[in-house]
Amino acid sequence: MTSGLRRYLELQVQAKTGLSSGVVACGIVAAIAAAAAVIFLVFSAFIWLADRYGALWAALIMAGFFVLVAIIALVACIVSRRRTVAQAQLALEARSNQPWLDPRYLGVGLQITRAIGWKKLLPLAAVALLAAGLAREWHKEGASSGEEEPHSEEEPPSES
Repeated sequence: MTSGLRRYLELQVQAKTGLSSGVVACGIVAAIAAAAAVIFLVFSAFIWLADRYGALWAALIMAGFFVLVAIIALVACIVSRRRTVAQAQLALEARSNQPWLDPRYLGVGLQITRAIGWKKLLPLAAVALLAAGLAREWHKEGASSGEEEPHSEEEPPSES
């Protein structure tokens, strides 16, 4: 059973992200090639700067450039983290407004089911779920139509 569940979760992840072993392997090769290209670019930039300004100034210019890149990346990281925290807090607040997830209500519901019995409560729960589904559908239809007046089914006058 756990292998079936693991396979199901793996397929869900693959369907949403498109990841597979081939994609990961190609991504690793591309990352290594990109890193090698950046290293050669840095070396060539240092050599060009060293010919133009001298070795010391070339090293200082390169160090300044990488400090600037690090600062920009740090600021982007901080902004991204704050945005993620804010989105997560909003999602948690939205979930906390769901009363059926409150442990007090769950405890009361469990006590009620123990008192009434599962066999008597299952048909009642099925009817309640059906009613909730119908109410939700009616609410969606009412919200999508808005407060507009209903359109008459009369045909427009024809031009003769």
